[in-house]
Amino acid sequence: QVQLVESGGGLVQAGGSLRLSCAASGRTFSSDTMGWFRRPPGKEREFVAAISWSGGSTYYADSVKGRFTISRDNAKNTVYLQMNNLKPEDTAVYYCAAGSSWGNRSSRNSRNYDYWGQGTQVTVSS
Repeated sequence: QVQLVESGGGLVQAGGSLRLSCAASGRTFSSDTMGWFRRPPGKEREFVAAISWSGGSTYYADSVKGRFTISRDNAKNTVYLQMNNLKPEDTAVYYCAAGSSWGNRSSRNSRNYDYWGQGTQVTVSS
């Protein structure tokens, strides 16, 4: 059974940091594009960041660029999202996803991802 399991969410004050992890199981994801998306309260799901299969290329939403860093460890079948200088508007449920498309537009589109985790809540207080 293929599974993506996120962890590391929680409550943090504005300006603080969190590191999300997404552990994959059931098959290797070393050839997949991995992405992070989030769903803020009352809003649609939105793209956060994506990383190529090798980890050599990344894309970020403008709202998180310079504050968030996506990385992966293919040996551990795990992808990470380091979130620094968190803001109240970063409050959301964060999801990791795996897909086979790579590109500036395709990696930002949730429809190009085949596997999804259950999500982890991140709450940033002001």
